[in-house]
Amino acid sequence: MTSPAQRWIRILTVSLIFACLVGLAGVSAQDRVTLVATGSSLPEPLYLAWGDEYHKINPQVVVRYLPQGTGESGIDIVSGSGDLGGGDAPIPDKQLKDSATPILQLPSVLIGIVIVYNLPDVPGELRLSGPVVADIFLGKVKMWNDPVIVKLNPEMKLPARPIQVIHRTDGKGSNYILADYLCKVSPEFLAKAGRGESPKWPVGTSAGRSQDMSDHVRATAGAIGYTELSLAERASLRMARIKNAANEFVKPTEKTIATASLEAKISNDDFRLSLTNAPGKESYPITSFTWFYVPLKAKDPLRGRAVAAYLKWIYSDGQQVAQNQGYATLPKELLSRVAASAATVH
Repeated sequence: MTSPAQRWIRILTVSLIFACLVGLAGVSAQDRVTLVATGSSLPEPLYLAWGDEYHKINPQVVVRYLPQGTGESGIDIVSGSGDLGGGDAPIPDKQLKDSATPILQLPSVLIGIVIVYNLPDVPGELRLSGPVVADIFLGKVKMWNDPVIVKLNPEMKLPARPIQVIHRTDGKGSNYILADYLCKVSPEFLAKAGRGESPKWPVGTSAGRSQDMSDHVRATAGAIGYTELSLAERASLRMARIKNAANEFVKPTEKTIATASLEAKISNDDFRLSLTNAPGKESYPITSFTWFYVPLKAKDPLRGRAVAAYLKWIYSDGQQVAQNQGYATLPKELLSRVAASAATVH
């Protein structure tokens, strides 16, 4: 867990980076703006692609994305460091109260957290249920040929090999999404590990960044871990089908992730909604939004207008970039509502 002193050091570091980039932008041209964002490493490939594409059509705007984690990004934005943030969990209300200006939490795209594994020389597609995944990460199911896994996979020849659990370090959005799901399907996981960005993992080794998770799973025979769908695809990792609320084993895809969001009921403009374990036969159960954290009012009006213009592009032409990158985009009705909220940034 990050200590208060470490948090302030991080805030100071981001503030210095922010000041340096702003200063450099001011030297190069009066109308040049360098927007600074911190956030989760899960959507990093998309956010880098968005920044590159936006710069091509708006050369005067540069977007710098620093993938420092969901929890740290929320702290940065609430403290006034950076222009916008990104995370895979809502900022807790107790943190929001410390912000000098209201913080909008806007869904950017949909993401699916996939269970990845490394079983050499074991063909077939692994099937798991939520309670079994919970028991694996609680350390109760220790072997790949445990009867509860064998029962779900009668056609696979599962080995008598220890399960090597790999989880993310504290403060990560992927922790929040997976734990949110596991808490819904396993009362024991809720009681022992808990919901949040820093669950109390009783077993396993930790991975700092999303790339570290992919590398560890790929290098460790018998490993199990979790990451975002497109990252798993890029790393050529094997992914399990997960039994959903309709008792269907669903493969994680853009379509099944989007289906889960369509089943959700969003009744107002508070977009901090949990999508995990959504109903529907084709819904992938470990689905979530990933959010932008955006101050409603920027300290500098020029920078506020630049952020607003960038978000306007993201929620219009930027959606095609997201599709090209392999992400599930927001449903049209929700997209229009998010875009309207983003338009209030100034």
